[in-house]
Amino acid sequence: MTSITRQRVTVLGSTGSIGTSTLDVIARHPDRYQVHALTAHTSKETLLSQCLRFRPAVAVLANETDAGWLRAELQRANQPTEVMVGPEPLCDVARDACVDIVMAAIVGAAGLLPSLAAAEAGKRVLLANKEALVMSGALFMQAVARSGATLLPIDSEHNAIYQCLPPEHRGGLSRHGVSQLLLTASGGPFRTWSEAAIARVTPEQACAHPNWSMGRKISVDSATLMNKGLELIEACWLFDARPDQIQVVVHPQSVIHSMAAYHDGSVLAQLGNPDMRTPIAYGLAWPERIDAGVEALDLFQVARLEFETADEARFPCLPLAREAMRSGGLAPVVLNAANEVAVEAFLNHRLGFLGIAQLVEEALSSSVDGSADCLESILWTDQRARQRAAGWLERWSA
Repeated sequence: MTSITRQRVTVLGSTGSIGTSTLDVIARHPDRYQVHALTAHTSKETLLSQCLRFRPAVAVLANETDAGWLRAELQRANQPTEVMVGPEPLCDVARDACVDIVMAAIVGAAGLLPSLAAAEAGKRVLLANKEALVMSGALFMQAVARSGATLLPIDSEHNAIYQCLPPEHRGGLSRHGVSQLLLTASGGPFRTWSEAAIARVTPEQACAHPNWSMGRKISVDSATLMNKGLELIEACWLFDARPDQIQVVVHPQSVIHSMAAYHDGSVLAQLGNPDMRTPIAYGLAWPERIDAGVEALDLFQVARLEFETADEARFPCLPLAREAMRSGGLAPVVLNAANEVAVEAFLNHRLGFLGIAQLVEEALSSSVDGSADCLESILWTDQRARQRAAGWLERWSA
């Protein structure tokens, strides 16, 4: 029997839903994978339990107080994991020479720099942080091309499309016989609600996704369909597609994860139970297939598959995202920054559910001109958009 060299994995955002699912898959294959580094923002207790189980060389937290607590607990357990603090170590563990695979699962703009560092270092990047491409798509894809990194999308929709396309799909969809990408959406928990009912939505209701187990921010994005808008932008960069070549299809069962339509009339789809361990296992083992711990899809139990058009009048975040991609430049940066500010305000009961789209639209109407051709410009625009969005929030609540 041929022995398999264990691959070293860094998990950026290990305590979130994608991170914990990644570690679940890794635990099923101890002969294949070894955890090099785990990172978290402030979830120190969860990170401690992960460190004790997977014994990484490095753990990273956002602040020194939490890091000091983690060091003391690990020392008490006689575990030599090095504990580091702040944003720079995130990039260090992403680009470390001994690392083979980087799971980029930090939510939001905070995941941009370490994800980019992994791409620049030529790693196999399992990209679950869509904001890296939303904010800096051109720079990110250039870094992948220069370094020879392997970029594998982990969002279930993009992972599905990746599986339905030819192995080499750069250079435009038409070049490879593809006419359209069909990006599926569950429709979120308020798909059938009236606009009046949607106006009264609470954070607790928005975070109760009908099919997927996700973090609070992503759950709200799914409820507003902003998540699908961000995925549309991400798909344009991943698959070298134009916004008009991507159609969002509401599919309440979340069984078909996305599709690719070809010029000959064929439509290829990837199906499976709604469990993120499937695309994670695909990314970890590519081009092989390994057990993900996911129950096989029972089509007889599913019984039927339904499809609807997305109601962009009730869920305006989707057309706002599409228009931002059409506009190009720094517009997607502003879109993402304003949305993160708005979602945080909604979760903290400072903004109504419908106010999320209103704040994003206000930010885009005041968007700065310019090209997203350098990281400094992107980061400056991100901070400026956040400051302006926070200012509007203050005035609206006054």
